[in-house]
Formats: sequence, structure tokens, C-alpha cells
Amino acid sequence: MRALLLVNPKATSTNRRSRDVLIRALGAAVDLTVEETGYRGHAAVLASTAGAKGFDAVAVLGGDGTVNEVANGLMADEVRPALIIIPGGSANVLARALGLPNHPIEATGAVLEALRDGRRRTISLGQAIWDLDETLGNGGLPTGSGGSRYFTFCAGLGYDAEVIRAVEGLRSAGYRASPTLYVHTALRHYFMTDRRHPAMTLRRPNFADDRGIFLAIVSNTAPWTYIGNRPVNPTPWAGFDTGLDLIGLQRMGLPAMLKLVRQIVGERSGLPAGKHLVQAHDEAEFTLSAERPVAFQLDGDYLGERERVVFRSIPDALQVLV
Repeated sequence: MRALLLVNPKATSTNRRSRDVLIRALGAAVDLTVEETGYRGHAAVLASTAGAKGFDAVAVLGGDGTVNEVANGLMADEVRPALIIIPGGSANVLARALGLPNHPIEATGAVLEALRDGRRRTISLGQAIWDLDETLGNGGLPTGSGGSRYFTFCAGLGYDAEVIRAVEGLRSAGYRASPTLYVHTALRHYFMTDRRHPAMTLRRPNFADDRGIFLAIVSNTAPWTYIGNRPVNPTPWAGFDTGLDLIGLQRMGLPAMLKLVRQIVGERSGLPAGKHLVQAHDEAEFTLSAERPVAFQLDGDYLGERERVVFRSIPDALQVLV
């Protein structure tokens, strides 16, 4: 097997020594070519030509943002090699959702077992499509048609995207990504976000519109994210074998938020309960529109502000060695 390994040298949880160890381990099992990414979007460019260059798989060592780039690149490749994930970020949501260890060396061992046994899993992706005349904003990728991008585990409009925007600003100022940074930023930003004037409406075929939404989380799998080792699970029924799930908040007051947090942090199987919640499961397509531009994120990358986004489930999109 020929494999292309794309390494984000700025990955949060790796260093040069650990990268060298796992590169040697992978290189002993496959015909390995290694490329380091040099800029945002570089991994998507490299992955998009991997199949044409004869690679059977594209491995990625990096966080969720780099994995998202590789997934978008593979979707632009007609040959579409298999995906190998070695977690190197702070959350590593997709890798952990697939059952991989949250340590790059241990995950490499699991990947080597999958290679030896020929284990592959086909997963769905989500796709977000927005108006072509809107600006991409910070972090947009030219992958796919115009204003569209695939996501592996989640998308969000509203408060959660505002938090990600704030964290990205802190990281650019030199702060290290960590669960503590996200939690502190979320708490601080809660008192700055608009909690009185909801902007969004959910539109689904064969359903009445759900209006007055402050925050919308769209999930392709569960959990949504992690706080350290604790999963955060607002859409516990989401999975790679079904369509997209959604939870929307029609209240942002402190009692409603605290009640929701108690229901979604930790291992959960039942849906959160509350009259202020809008929920959808196994949806093929729906639209979120807003009365004013709202913050937008995909797989933890802030993508500017949007007034209308169409979400679609793309079944059987990628094969993953896991």
C-alpha cells in the first residue's frame, strides 16, 4: 500500500520526537511519503491530488481542523483514497468518535492493527452550502463548489461559533488550545452574546418552521465535543450511519443553559429534554436562515458570518482505516 502522510507541524499534542517515532512505525508497514503542511488549506490541496498520484490512503497527523481539510480534499479526488487519522490536536473529536485512542502513538498502534487486518469503515459526511455572494470569512477553503464545505462531526451557528471565533483570536495571540481555554472563553463570552433577540429559523421538508433559535448545533456523529475526557453530547442519537441531527436553543437564559449542560455532559443515551429545545434526527437536508448575519463554524473552524446555510447528509462518503 502507498500512503501519503500529511503532518501539521503545529499540532497541539505532538512534538518532533513523537512524530519521528510514528513516521518510522507507519513507514515500516506501508510505502510512506511524508509532507508537512505549510498554511491553512494546504492539507486539502495535497489530499485532492493523492489519488491521481497513485496513493491508496491519505494519513493525517493533526487536529480536527487538519482532518477536515483532508476530508474536503479527498472528496474532490475522483479516486478518493482511504483516510487514516492519527490524532494530534486538543480535542480530536472525529478520531475518538471512531474509537481511536486519544494519543498519537497509541492511535498509530491501532492504525497498524487495522492495516494488518484490513479493517475499514465507511462513514458519512455533512455538507454545508451557503450563498456564493457571501464572503468566506476567516478560514474558508476553496474546496468544493463555491460556497460549500464538508464537515466530519459538527457544524454550528450562533453562540458556539462565537466562542470558536474568540478562541481562534486567543490562539493567534499565542494562547495554547486546551479544554480550559474553551471553557473559560465560553463562560466569559456567554455574558457578551445576544441572549434576547433570537435570529434563526429552521426549515425542514414536511415540517412547520421552527423560529426564534439562538444557537443551532448540527451533528454528523456523537459526541459533539469533549471537555478533557468527558464527552459533551447534545445529540446522542447522531451517527455515521444516519443523516444529520440538530439541536437548537430558543432560550439562552442562565437557568435554561444550566439545565441543558447538566443533561449533555458525560455519557448520555437519551435526548435532552426541554420546551425551549428544537431537535431533529436523521435528516437528509434542512436549512438554517437568520434575520441577521450570525457566526458559523464547521468542525471547530470559524468560517465568518452567514444568513442562510443549507445542510445535507452525504452517506457513504469516505472509507476510514480504523
